[in-house]
Amino acid sequence: MSAATRRIDGEPTAMLTRILEPETLDHLAPDDPAALRSRRDLRRVNRVMGARAILERALARVVGGERRSPLRVIEVGCGDGLLMLDVARARSPSMGEVELALLDRQPIVAPATIDAYAAAGWRARPVTADVLEWAGASRGERWDVVVANLFLHHFEGDTLHALLAGCARRAAALVACEPRRSRFALTASHLVGFLGANAVTRRDAVLSVRAGFIGTELGAAWPSTSVAWRFDEYEDGPFTHCFCARREGAPS
Repeated sequence: MSAATRRIDGEPTAMLTRILEPETLDHLAPDDPAALRSRRDLRRVNRVMGARAILERALARVVGGERRSPLRVIEVGCGDGLLMLDVARARSPSMGEVELALLDRQPIVAPATIDAYAAAGWRARPVTADVLEWAGASRGERWDVVVANLFLHHFEGDTLHALLAGCARRAAALVACEPRRSRFALTASHLVGFLGANAVTRRDAVLSVRAGFIGTELGAAWPSTSVAWRFDEYEDGPFTHCFCARREGAPS
């Protein structure tokens, strides 16, 4: 089969190449009205995509029935922290005691959100930091699970490799839910305006899909280590590409 007609997961070759461009929201001030509106749009898009249930299923792959307590979780690129709050509200009894760090370079997790985590039974705290500095630190806190939702697609090449290497060094597991790079998802990304999305979200939705993942791309970017890891890389629904990595022998 020629390169022009080669397919992976039913996708034409044109979708095989990741195209990474800066997304508008990442460069707006936290209190910019367009940014505030876009974050509201993203919450609506997450609901349509079933993001909470997808993330719950991914977490279930790395968090077993017998686990250490408290379970130490860090979400990188957390944004406003509200998606994980939905998970906390839905799964708090089954996940037991959870300590959650919400890492983002912009301090946009509201105090009311932290209070809502407490009401759901999770101890949460915001962490304002650059994720690459966090990943590159030779020392620092260790975690049971790193969560990345719609975040890893912002990185490529050596930078993505360095971020994943930091996750492998500082945590026992990684759960990532990213845009699926497919023709269907790309078509749908052009239609988010029908959800009432503003210009920022409409542009970024398309760029996110073009920068998304297919096949085993994230597993291929995982660093070589002396520790054995178990990987699951799969599609969940029409829009989401999931990657779960767990260190063999790590306590749940």
